[in-house]
Amino acid sequence: MSELSRFGVSVEDELLQSFDQLIAGQGYANRSEALRDLMRDALVKSKVEESAETGEVLGSLTLVYDHHANDLTEKMNNLQHDFHNFIVSVLHVHISHDDCMEVIVLRGQAPEVRTLADALLSLKGVKHGRLFVTLPTRKIVEHKHSHS
Repeated sequence: MSELSRFGVSVEDELLQSFDQLIAGQGYANRSEALRDLMRDALVKSKVEESAETGEVLGSLTLVYDHHANDLTEKMNNLQHDFHNFIVSVLHVHISHDDCMEVIVLRGQAPEVRTLADALLSLKGVKHGRLFVTLPTRKIVEHKHSHS
């Protein structure tokens, strides 16, 4: 862990009270850890947007779908085989008589991860889904090297 730095922040009393209520409800022991998480989240979001064209990302794609939908399972399997080198793991859960949920853990270059996610999400019979994208931890605080 790197050395800690202290800094002051000026905010309106009402904003601070609301923030304290929020983080207490989320189980944070103090403001510092909540602020660190907010900072990490902002850094990940910014760097994921920067890596939209290139760069390694980690992702989890969650899909809820009707397993009775015509050829859906076969289409999903074919896509997953086509992109097998980006798939780390798949969790398949039977939710009800009609519905299944899959959580697919992904790792690879951003464009390919997004291409696979979009292809699966757009299949007829997929009722809902979302791709969550993040970065390997070493990339979150990595600085850009400027060339002068």
